[in-house]
Amino acid sequence: MKLIIATIKPFKLEEVREALTEAGIRGMMVTEIKGFGSQSGHTEIYRGAEYAVNFVPKVKIEIVVTDTMVDQIVETITKTAQTGKIGDGKIFVIDVNQAVRVRTGEKDEDAI
Repeated sequence: MKLIIATIKPFKLEEVREALTEAGIRGMMVTEIKGFGSQSGHTEIYRGAEYAVNFVPKVKIEIVVTDTMVDQIVETITKTAQTGKIGDGKIFVIDVNQAVRVRTGEKDEDAI
């Protein structure tokens, strides 16, 4: 099993969720986050004063999938979240050693 962590632009969340649902994903965790990468933030003007925005709003999606689904899900997120502009996000894939469904006690792939 693998944990896929994707950071994307917030306005792409619903489109990515729909694409993942069509790809067979039955559950995910979503968190609103702030961060910076290549874009290193930006400046904005508020009430006539300019100020630096060092952290940019993003959305973090976490999904646990079977090893056979990893490539398909990474490709789905990449294609759907991509705008072609800086700050589109990142995807990380991490090994998962164990999963347990609390309600039923099912383990590993049966739990996801």
